[in-house]
Amino acid sequence: MWRGMIVFAGLLGAAGTAHADSRFFCSADDKEARFTLESGFESAAGHKLNHFRGALIVKDPAQEAVFGKRVFESQHLTNHWSRNGELLMEVFDGGEDDTGGATLDLVVVAGERGKPAGNFTGSYSLTIEGGEKPYAVEGKVSCGTK
Repeated sequence: MWRGMIVFAGLLGAAGTAHADSRFFCSADDKEARFTLESGFESAAGHKLNHFRGALIVKDPAQEAVFGKRVFESQHLTNHWSRNGELLMEVFDGGEDDTGGATLDLVVVAGERGKPAGNFTGSYSLTIEGGEKPYAVEGKVSCGTK
């Protein structure tokens, strides 16, 4: 009987582990930008967002006045996907009165489908539109899970 209860308790513990929520973090620091993004999604169907935050510094002097430093919260994460080793996050900042109508779009694509890993790499693209000068750059990003 005790052996059966121990096996049952082990199965419950394993089930809890298998259904744990997912947390991801990504960062980049190159000549164009420095940013960090951290997100968490429920493991239940639909993978509802339960946590997101981020910060970005755009290093181009022509963009510093508008998007030099930005902080992101859940409402800025407009698209996300995580499945079987692949991660996609899109952060959109529609600007406030302080951007003069300019918008920022940061897209991170990392990992490789079918190859889940604790640490993985990918790329980012950063686009700023509506400002004095159009801006579009790409770079490498490092990501991981917690």
